[in-house]
Amino acid sequence: MRKFPFSAQILLALVLGVALGFLARANDLSWLTSTLDTVGGLFVQLLKLAVPPLVFTAIVVSVVSLRGVANAARLALKTLLWFGITALIAVGVGIGLGLLTNPGRGVTLDLAGATAPKKHGSWTDFLTGIVPTNPVGAFVEGNVLQIVFLALVVGAAALLLGDKAEPFVALNRSLLEIVQKALWWVIRLAPIGTLGLIGNAVASYGWDLLAPLAKFTTAVYVGCAIVLLVVYPLLLVAAGRLNPLRFFAGAWPAIELAFVSRSSVGTMPVTQRAVERLGVPREYASFAVPFGATTKMDGCAAIYPALAAIFVAQVFGIHLGVTDYLLIAFVSVVGSAATAGLTGAIVMLTLTLSTLGLPLAGAGLLLAIDPILDMIRTATNVAGQALVPTIVAAREGTLDRTAYDAAGRRELLDPAAADEPAPNRQDGLNPVPA
Repeated sequence: MRKFPFSAQILLALVLGVALGFLARANDLSWLTSTLDTVGGLFVQLLKLAVPPLVFTAIVVSVVSLRGVANAARLALKTLLWFGITALIAVGVGIGLGLLTNPGRGVTLDLAGATAPKKHGSWTDFLTGIVPTNPVGAFVEGNVLQIVFLALVVGAAALLLGDKAEPFVALNRSLLEIVQKALWWVIRLAPIGTLGLIGNAVASYGWDLLAPLAKFTTAVYVGCAIVLLVVYPLLLVAAGRLNPLRFFAGAWPAIELAFVSRSSVGTMPVTQRAVERLGVPREYASFAVPFGATTKMDGCAAIYPALAAIFVAQVFGIHLGVTDYLLIAFVSVVGSAATAGLTGAIVMLTLTLSTLGLPLAGAGLLLAIDPILDMIRTATNVAGQALVPTIVAAREGTLDRTAYDAAGRRELLDPAAADEPAPNRQDGLNPVPA
């Protein structure tokens, strides 16, 4: 299998998954649907298992690594600024597409059966939920937003302490390498996980379920495609004077894995490795990528909630004015951290709906097709997480343009290359940050 390209394994798994899904649905093979669901669920569960220690150690190490970066404060500020700029453009695309397509107009759904999801967000929940009452509880419950807060505080304290905190920082570096090594093993299972996830999606969501929501689903995919294939390339050319084809050649393995895994955090090691191959300095990449994986969500927090809010308003017959659209943009730019890199965007959607005063039960109408939508949303998220540090590094003059021009897919997701030590690798990059 090592001689069989990883990307080809993913593609083959996609084809087999679709075939098995259609087979299970056409012949009502519940055992096959259950098996596909179990296989895909286990893969996602393994990814989620690594999330708490991965997020904490990665952010602590990334904050401390800013000590060795010249003009670290300016880099951090520019990174946040570009996160905001790209999120604003993405939400603009979502709103524009929603106004153009009217995804909820003429849709007939059983509104009586629509119920608000158990997990929802509001501004008070979001703000009070940042600070944990029990640090251990944040890890046990897998509350990524609280883990990010703890990691930022601990990392900043370690940065200010300097040499006194070095033993603690060294421990976190070792833990990060251990977690990422284990996560690479899980990533190797991506073809099997892909088969299960895609197969179960096809078996579970037939046209009868998708037909009333086909316009909305298409709008989400088109919106993400516009951001991925039009907005991002234009930003690369205009802001970074970079060849977009080289960017996608280097970042595609991360985007591909994000599509099938539906987890920005789970994809983070591949994203960081891709960003480094694109020529972004490791010290900066080790800060920007983990930070982006938990707060930079153009798909889940910008395009999707904008389209979903318009859809829900139209289904329930509620008029949205200019102020409402401005509120959607504000929530998308400021509230992105509420999604926190996990699969799904229900918290962000309910945060948007509650801000606009729309029925939270509207989110329940979209839960059935959420896994299908989440694939393209997460792929867009990860592409944006790779794009911003690349543009910032290019504008700061720290991007290795020779490495950028040579970026490609070779070895990036090759299991043999992932285990090969840096001195023996042609690209000189480790699969985990030093």
